[in-house]
Amino acid sequence: MRAAQVGMLVNLILAVIKLIAGIVGHAYALVADAVESSADIFSSLVVYGGLRIAAQPADEDHPYGHGRAEALAGALVAIMLLIAGLGIAAEAVREIRMPHHTPKAWTLAVLVGVILIKQVLASKVFRIGSEIGSTAVMADAQHHRSDVITSTAAFVGISIAVIGGPGWEQADDWAALVASGVICYNGVKILRPSVNDLMDRLPEPGVVKGIADAAISVPDVRAIEKLKVRKVGLQYAVDLHVQAEPRMSLHDAHIVSGKVKGAIRAAMPAVDAVLVHMEPYEPR
Repeated sequence: MRAAQVGMLVNLILAVIKLIAGIVGHAYALVADAVESSADIFSSLVVYGGLRIAAQPADEDHPYGHGRAEALAGALVAIMLLIAGLGIAAEAVREIRMPHHTPKAWTLAVLVGVILIKQVLASKVFRIGSEIGSTAVMADAQHHRSDVITSTAAFVGISIAVIGGPGWEQADDWAALVASGVICYNGVKILRPSVNDLMDRLPEPGVVKGIADAAISVPDVRAIEKLKVRKVGLQYAVDLHVQAEPRMSLHDAHIVSGKVKGAIRAAMPAVDAVLVHMEPYEPR
């Protein structure tokens, strides 16, 4: 949440700087970049709100907690990214068809500063998202990274327009158009994991294998079956059937199931809820 707050502040400052520089310096690619930064502000707000809701404990109306808010925030950020990319593309096409002034050379210095700042921010947020396994934070990092892409494209386009002189004025508009395609691609790319979480898709094989290995390592566990894992917010929920000695008492089976839960949580700290169904072992 702190990373989202920092992102909002940085994006607000950069959006204002780029918008003013783009208008004064006749650089539409820079104006388009400012629009993308404005979208970043709203995306950070969405991520911040989603994480705050996801962090709330389970209650009477939400017995399974509020973790879905995190994946929903990631999906909303991805959709916002797609909308921003399409909007930039439409405006770039309009500007290409209309004659305008050559961008000012000093706008390149503005872009260099923007690129450096956004790259540092994107790397930091991406590292945080990877550490906590948050699709929403990863989406926010991708949003920052898309800003680096649009700024780099704007730098290339404006450089061509400045060096080429008359007749090359639309170079920065073409750069904005190319950048919009990259933004839309990133939007689709980060939308997929959020939708997977919302649809309870099985996590990556490493997570499932770690849970299975932890369960089978418990003494008295003969076999496991019907292992189901889903991601809820920043944590995982596990349902599995454990086979044990058929003549085992209900009391002992209950103890074994508790050991299975403890082993899974010890091996995979990101696992929150574990539901164990005990069954008699039947060799095939």
